Amino acid sequence: MTDDAPVRRSPFAGLKRGARGQCPNCGKGRLFRAYLKIRPICEICGHDNGQYPADDAPPYFTILIVGHLVVGPLLAFHVIFTWPPGLVLAVLLPGLTALMLFMLPIVKGAVVGVLWGVAKPAP
Repeated sequence: MTDDAPVRRSPFAGLKRGARGQCPNCGKGRLFRAYLKIRPICEICGHDNGQYPADDAPPYFTILIVGHLVVGPLLAFHVIFTWPPGLVLAVLLPGLTALMLFMLPIVKGAVVGVLWGVAKPAP
């Protein structure tokens, strides 16, 4: 009997590895070569990470997550403080921008990891 059964990939394991910025295949190599540039080939295992098209999903999911984190405090801010709307924007926009820039590589790595987990392994 031969062991030709395909290796089962876990999308959850890929999500964790990708969110940490690691290669979803081996979990040891770096996923990014720059801020949002995917390293096409893992330097540890040689896996082709450039085959997973994470184009529009990461910004969408990042906006969804950050929006949910910001809307509640924004509504509470209006109740607690009686600041003019321009001042509220001046206070919250830098934090919102920083949070978006912080979360975007994490979410992009997670999306690449999930794409790795649901893709068919090469024979």
